[in-house]
Amino acid sequence: MVDLYSQYLDLKPEIDKAIEEVISNSQFIKGPKFEAFQNDLSVYMGSKHTIGCANGTDALQIAMMALDLKPGDEVILPAFTYIATAEAIALLGLSPVLVDVDYDTFNIKIDDIHAAISPKTKVIIPVHLFGQSSNMEAIMAIAAEKNLFVIEDCAQSIGSNYTFSNGTIKMSGVIGHIGCTSFFPSKNLGCMGDGGAVFCQDDELAEKIKMIANHGQRKQYYHEIVGVNSRLDNLQAAILIEKLKQLDNYSNARRKVADKYDKELEGVSGLMLPYRVKESYHVFNQYTLKVKNGLRDDLKKHLGENGIPSMIYYPMPVFDQEAYKNSVRKVGDLKNSQILCTEVLSLPIHTHMKDEDQDYIISNVKSFFK
Repeated sequence: MVDLYSQYLDLKPEIDKAIEEVISNSQFIKGPKFEAFQNDLSVYMGSKHTIGCANGTDALQIAMMALDLKPGDEVILPAFTYIATAEAIALLGLSPVLVDVDYDTFNIKIDDIHAAISPKTKVIIPVHLFGQSSNMEAIMAIAAEKNLFVIEDCAQSIGSNYTFSNGTIKMSGVIGHIGCTSFFPSKNLGCMGDGGAVFCQDDELAEKIKMIANHGQRKQYYHEIVGVNSRLDNLQAAILIEKLKQLDNYSNARRKVADKYDKELEGVSGLMLPYRVKESYHVFNQYTLKVKNGLRDDLKKHLGENGIPSMIYYPMPVFDQEAYKNSVRKVGDLKNSQILCTEVLSLPIHTHMKDEDQDYIISNVKSFFK
């Protein structure tokens, strides 16, 4: 599905040197590489503050801890998403409220957000799924009207931007009150282990996020609030400094692969290609088809028999997961989320896709539908 080794080989001298520098000075936690990466990512994102942490799930938990939410407070999120978003909510004793997603874009359905708001609602978490932004203009308008916080989950959309109706362009992740991302290796900006970051534009809130990620302290051994231990280590920061320089190139490479899939698979009966919203620059963390007529699993099997990997993101909506099915509030029929779990199939897409490999994938997809 991804070719991380080829990506490493392209940057081998830079990455090896960066790792060696960290090992040589033996400053593995905090330190100059950590600070440099936070600064570089802030510049790239147009974020006033960037706080590195251990992973994307921690980023979500830290963000909600910073908002002083109380057990029982409700957080609205899409039903069709990776479990980490609901997991972080549940870990804090908050109440997940699940709404449907738009069938075309996979992102949270705006009308259902309105229907989900109750007196207990405090936060909306749009998840920018598969590489393009949710309708942030509408979401921020709802939040302003109802006095709610917005935490963006941009783990799959780092490098994507969103254009407002007035022409303003912002990166996904810096539009809401807080943004959260992951540097899991397969992400568009991935490290060689685990890592994450929180984006914030408010000075006071950013200081609180920084403290929470560091045991609730701003001065060592003086703990003002309850925090956690969540660090982006210097080795990962050093790697990410080099990979961040290539992020736009990575996004363009993924879009080139997506464009070829679109061109070659257009018109194949039984397939729906990824929908691109005009307001968002799609960076294709995944290239996700909808396979109609109950043929998704058969297509996956066909591809596997011909040596082609594919993935189902995601096979089950959050509300059907054993850990959550009795603890979430569902709004509406959630029909799109249910249908998508039976139809979605992601094809290989990465920065080093060879033409001949992609041609082989395309040929096998087409042959299945003949």
